[in-house]
Amino acid sequence: MKLILRGHHLLCLKGFQGYGYDESFTENMTDVNVKRKQPGTAVTLVSSPDDICRSCPNLINNMCENEKQNARIVNMDNAVLKNFDTSIEHDSVELFDRIDDIFSTKESVCEICFNCIWHEKCLFYQNLSDNR
Repeated sequence: MKLILRGHHLLCLKGFQGYGYDESFTENMTDVNVKRKQPGTAVTLVSSPDDICRSCPNLINNMCENEKQNARIVNMDNAVLKNFDTSIEHDSVELFDRIDDIFSTKESVCEICFNCIWHEKCLFYQNLSDNR
C-alpha cells in the first residue's frame, strides 16, 4: 500500500481523533490514519495536496483556500519535511516513529502547530512536553 502525505499531515495524523471539516473529510482522514499504521505501507512525502487533501472542502484549484493560506500550509509542510529525505519512499511505521523522536516538545512544533485550528483538540500536541 502507498500513501502520499504532505509534511504537516504527519503531525496531524499523530493527533487525529475523529474531528474534521465535514463527514467526507473525516472518513478519508480515518482511512488514511488506519493505512499509515499498517506494516509495509510506503509513504511519499510532498509539500502539495496529498491523500488527505483530496477530501478537504478547502481545496480549491489544487490549492488550500487561497494563495496566502496555501503559502502558510506549504511553510508548515517544509518545517516538517526539512527533517526527511523527500526523494525516497519511507516505511510508514518507521517514519511515524521518527516523528516522535524529532517532534517531542511543544517548542519543536510551535511554529507548525500553534496557529492550527485543531491544536486544542489534537492529542499529539496536547501530549507534548513543555520541556525544551
